Amino acid sequence: MPAADTSSGFGQTVCVTGAGGFIASWIVKLLLDKGYAVRGTMRNPDDPKNGHLKVLEGAKERLTLHKVDLFDLESVKVAISGCDGLFHAASPITDNPEEMLEPAINGTKNVITAAAEAKVRRVVFTSSIGTVYMDPNRSSDAVVDESCWSDLEYCKNTKNWYCYGKTVAEQTAWEVAKEKGVDLVVVNPVVVLGPLLQPTINASTIHILKYLTGSVKTYANAAQAYVDVRDAALAHVLVYEAASASGRYLCGESSLHRGELVEILAKYFPDYPTPTKCSDEKNPRAKPYAFSNQKLKDLGMEFTPVKQFVYDTVKSLREKGHLAVAVSPKQEKS
Repeated sequence: MPAADTSSGFGQTVCVTGAGGFIASWIVKLLLDKGYAVRGTMRNPDDPKNGHLKVLEGAKERLTLHKVDLFDLESVKVAISGCDGLFHAASPITDNPEEMLEPAINGTKNVITAAAEAKVRRVVFTSSIGTVYMDPNRSSDAVVDESCWSDLEYCKNTKNWYCYGKTVAEQTAWEVAKEKGVDLVVVNPVVVLGPLLQPTINASTIHILKYLTGSVKTYANAAQAYVDVRDAALAHVLVYEAASASGRYLCGESSLHRGELVEILAKYFPDYPTPTKCSDEKNPRAKPYAFSNQKLKDLGMEFTPVKQFVYDTVKSLREKGHLAVAVSPKQEKS
């Protein structure tokens, strides 16, 4: 990671929606470290699971938490009024279409509308790789980049409501931003791993945890791309601060087959029961897709290597009490 410019945020107030989430918590931390005053929105600021935000360095002086219902435009307007910038990181993570679509679309409309009224300098929207790569017509050899969009019919037909909802939400953000004259920049992270600030486990962390607890005996014949949560947060701040930033930014470090992921886990944490067999041994091994992260690199991003942040994820899971300690892991990472 490039060194943070700790002076850049002083005098600026920004809003982060869904501030208690996995990526959002790190965005809040980084903004506070850089001197910004931060307004975090959430359903219930008094919920103990949001307590981790209140103890961040600078939080006492420059962080306020606001109870906001994203369906209620007026409550969104109150939180954003007077802000210089907005990070819209709140998003439902579910495969239930009813729980996914309305919050994703109407919440997004309200946030962009409120941002336009508040005349914020820029809105940074947290989207997903799910809006980019779900397209059966694209060659598996083609490099996935910011010009790619997921095929909505394909998402529907495969009942991938998360990718469907995220795609419609991002399209809605672009439409409303254009209509309202809002400067919108979008970050599209891949599967996000790394240390947790929040006390609860999130969906992408379960992805790792299940291979360490013995709850699954095989790994899928599938490939995914991964990125460190600290890099995902930094990407949001980079695209907010860089005057030249525009459009979408794919945020990923590397693509791995699930077998490669469990090999990393087994190497550094050999005392956990990581699976050694693939659930599908008949078909050829799924090929990791190629993607470009050049746009973020052009802004100065240096990505943390996947082995490092997988190691850090497990360490964090143990420190937070989500995973029992087996035996001290191998310290050497190569």
